[in-house]
Amino acid sequence: MGKKTDDLQRALVEMQLAAAHSGERTVVIFEGRDTAGKDGAIKRLTEHLSVRLTRVVALPKPSDRERTQWYFQRYVPHLPAAGELVIFNRSWYNRAGVEVVMGFSTTAEQAEFLRDAPDFERMLVESGIRLVKLWLDISKDEQAHRLEKRRNDPLKQLKVSDLDKVAEAKWDAYTAARDTMLTRTHTPLAPWTCIRADDKHEARTAILRHLLHRTAPADIAHDVPLPDPDILFPFEAEALSDGRLER
Repeated sequence: MGKKTDDLQRALVEMQLAAAHSGERTVVIFEGRDTAGKDGAIKRLTEHLSVRLTRVVALPKPSDRERTQWYFQRYVPHLPAAGELVIFNRSWYNRAGVEVVMGFSTTAEQAEFLRDAPDFERMLVESGIRLVKLWLDISKDEQAHRLEKRRNDPLKQLKVSDLDKVAEAKWDAYTAARDTMLTRTHTPLAPWTCIRADDKHEARTAILRHLLHRTAPADIAHDVPLPDPDILFPFEAEALSDGRLER
């Protein structure tokens, strides 16, 4: 681990100590293409953080009972209490992504989600929760390369899923779903931040720097370099057509 990485990890520990003292509540949402590097980025983020104050939430598909509930209901019990950091490895945005592409929910349910998600997130933010939403984007060639490595690496068998088989075939459908999701749910209170993640190291470094500037007190974030704007940038509609987000 290099000095720059050590400095970031120390700053993250200081950030959590400050949150434990102040009672700050933080939610970080990791979304992105299949194989975009969400798991690796989360591992880097949580490497030295407190297990007691940090929770990573990766929910399985909903049960029959959960399918009858208000859509956001299954996520609410996982929201943070004072001093806690909760990381969603995929989140309520499943309804705007995989459920759209794979037909796991109805068109009406998907439209309802796009209407309601900004209001749900507004309530979270207005309740005092700091909400950070990250979209990790990769190229089609890089995704194909990572899927092939995943299939052939015995240590990555737990990452292989049935959805991997259609990720490449449905690339255009996932692109369209992403575009709609980002456009409809990017708000001033709960904005999306995009990360170009073909280079895993650069992406992880940018994410850690961004989180420190978004969530750490100024005296901690002051000495942390800003993320590379060619790697990490706030979502805007122009990014869908100017090459910053993959087509």
